[in-house]
Amino acid sequence: MRHFKRVCWSAATGLAALLACAHPASAAADPTTGNEGVVELVARQVQASFVDVDGSSGPSQGDEFVNSGDLFRGTEKVGTYGQVCTLTRLVPVDEFDLLCQGSLTFPLGQLTLTGRFTVTGAGPGNIDFAITGGTDRFHKARGFIHAVNISETETQLTVHLSR
Repeated sequence: MRHFKRVCWSAATGLAALLACAHPASAAADPTTGNEGVVELVARQVQASFVDVDGSSGPSQGDEFVNSGDLFRGTEKVGTYGQVCTLTRLVPVDEFDLLCQGSLTFPLGQLTLTGRFTVTGAGPGNIDFAITGGTDRFHKARGFIHAVNISETETQLTVHLSR
């Protein structure tokens, strides 16, 4: 259970769904204005909870990890995020799948995302989320987000945004 929680905390800060000196990969991309392109953000986790749905002593299918935090572009806070990750597969003991759904919220609207990834004893592999839509300026948004954990509470997000 402890390993599962530790890995979940690390894997789901991805976002699960943004610090340091993140520089934009393209000057034209900016989720704060709704422009298309590629932008680098850092998700910094502020709150996190583990929900054990059946009360068992270890992880089980359906357990959830819920987290939220702030989004940064460089040192500037540009938004917030929230996500829920559900454990969907647990076999063998040192490997499991998480299905995550979340949103990135900016002054001009929200981007919604979803994705499933596998976590092994070595940690999560590639974490990619599909941008499934959004609200306001992002109502026709599409693309994907690649997440790389840089610490237990921070995740580098590369947002590939198109409309």
